[in-house]
Amino acid sequence: MAEQYIVGVAGVIAFLLGFVFLVRSWGLSKLKRAASMEFPKENCVNKNGNGEGEGEAVGTTEIIIVGAGVAGAALAYSLGKDGCQVQVIERDLNALNRFAGELLMPGGYLKLIELGLVDCVDEIDAQQILGYTLNKDGKEALISFSLEKFQSHVVGRTFHNGRFVQRLRKKAASLHNVSLEQGTVTSLLEENGIVKGVHYKDKSGQLLTAYAPLTIVCDGCFSNLRRSLCHSKVDIPSYFVGFILTNCKLPKEKYGALILADPSPILFYPISSTEIRCLVDVPSQNLPSVSNGEMAHYLKTLVAPKVLPELYNSFISAVEKKGNIRIMPNKIMAGAPHLTPGAFLIGDAFNMRHAITAGGMTVALSDVVILRDLLRPLHDLSDASAICKYLESFYTLRKPMSSTINTLANVLHKVFSAPSDPAMENLQQTLLGYLKLGGVFSSGVSALLSGLCPRPLSLVFHFIVMAMYGVGQLLLPFPSPKRLLDGAKLLWVASSVFLPIIHSEGVRQMFFPLTVPAYYRTPPKGKKI
Repeated sequence: MAEQYIVGVAGVIAFLLGFVFLVRSWGLSKLKRAASMEFPKENCVNKNGNGEGEGEAVGTTEIIIVGAGVAGAALAYSLGKDGCQVQVIERDLNALNRFAGELLMPGGYLKLIELGLVDCVDEIDAQQILGYTLNKDGKEALISFSLEKFQSHVVGRTFHNGRFVQRLRKKAASLHNVSLEQGTVTSLLEENGIVKGVHYKDKSGQLLTAYAPLTIVCDGCFSNLRRSLCHSKVDIPSYFVGFILTNCKLPKEKYGALILADPSPILFYPISSTEIRCLVDVPSQNLPSVSNGEMAHYLKTLVAPKVLPELYNSFISAVEKKGNIRIMPNKIMAGAPHLTPGAFLIGDAFNMRHAITAGGMTVALSDVVILRDLLRPLHDLSDASAICKYLESFYTLRKPMSSTINTLANVLHKVFSAPSDPAMENLQQTLLGYLKLGGVFSSGVSALLSGLCPRPLSLVFHFIVMAMYGVGQLLLPFPSPKRLLDGAKLLWVASSVFLPIIHSEGVRQMFFPLTVPAYYRTPPKGKKI
C-alpha cells in the first residue's frame, strides 16, 4: 500500500511538470506527418557537370553514399525506390564478422517495415526477442516489450550483423539506379566551401573521383570523414568483451538476460538458433589484455561466478576457446553537426550512444526514414546552400527517437556500471523495484527501451516517478535523519547522471522544438525536370 501511495504522488507531480510541455508533442507530430505523407515520389533529378579533382573522374550521379552498413544500405534502397540515381561506395563488401548491431529493437523493426526492408531479417536464422530479464543478487525483474497494439510479427530481432547487412546490400543493389562499389573514400572533394563529391580508391588501388550535388556520409563509428562535418568528440567509457556460447539455453525463451554484477554488467541474447552472444562490459581504465591471457583470467575469476547457473559451463568453455574473445569499444558521441553545403552526415558516423540498450540500429533506421522524407519533395539538388539550410530541420525532427534512446542508454550504463557506489546501488535497487510494480511503470520503461515510445517527455516522467519512488522506499517505514540524507543523496546522484546527458542532447530541441528556427524549414523551390 505504501509503495502505491508513493508512486501515485510521484505520478501526479510528474504529470503536472510534463503538462507544461504538451504543446511540443502536437507541433512535432504535425510536422512529421507533413514530411512523411504529402511529398510525391520519384522526382529526384540528375545534375550533369564535370569537375576537376585528384584521380580519374568517374562521372556524376545525384547522390553519393559513403558506407553500406545498416544506415547506408537502407538509405540507398529507399532513395533508389524514390527514383534517385545513387552511387554507394563501401570499403568492404564482404560479410563482416562483428558483434555490433546484432539486436534490432521492435521500434527499429517498424522502421524496416516503413522502408520496405522487412524481408531482410528473413533467411538469416534471426531470432525473435520479446524482452529482457534483469537479474541482481538473486532478484529478477522482467522487461517485456509493449507489443499488444501490434501484429504478432512485430517483435525484436537478433541475428549475425554481417548476414543482415548483406541482405540490405543485396536489396539496394537490386535497383537499376543504385550502384554499389567497393572502394575506400580518402577525402571529400570541396570547392569554395561546398562539397562536390569524393576522392576514393577502388579495389585495385586506383585513385578515382566521383561527383554529386549531395554526398551523404554514413561510414560508421570509425569514420575518417566526420571531423569536418561534426563536432567529433568521442568518449569511450567502456569496452564490450564479446564471445559466443553454444550448447546452452537462456532461462526464459525469447528473452535476453542482463545481469547487474560487480565489477561489470553482463548481457546475453541469442544470435541464431544455436548460438548465444555474451557481452561483458569492462571499464576502459581496467581493460585486461587478450593476447597474454589476462582477459581470460579476468572473465573466469571475476565474471563467471556472477553468471546464471544455466550458462556457467558454456561460459567457461567459450572463454577457453582459442580466438573466441573479441573486444569492441563502446563509443559515445553527441550529434553536433557542422553544416556543410553538399554534404550530410548520419548513422554512427554522426551520433553514438552506449550499446548496452542496443538502440543504435533503431536510431539509424529512424534517421533514414526522416532523411528520405525530407529529400522526397526536392526537384533539384544543385543549390547546395539552400539544400543544406533546408536539411537542418533533420536535426530537430530526429530528436524524439534519438534523444530518448541516447539518454536512456547513457543513463542506464552509468547506473549499471558503478555497483560499488552506495548511491548507485540504491538506484539499481530502485530500478528493479520500479519494474516489479508492473503496469504502466514497467510497460512505460520497456516502450522507451524498445523504441516504441520515442518521447523525451515520457522519459522525464518515468525518471521523476522512479526517483521519488526510490526516495520513498528509503524513507519507509518512517523518516529519520539518516534516511533523509540517503534520500537526498539518491536525488542528487540521479540528477547528476540524468541532467548532463539531457543537456548534451539539447534541451531546446528535445522539449521546445517550436523555438528552433530550422523547425519551420520548407523545401527550397527548384526547377522541376
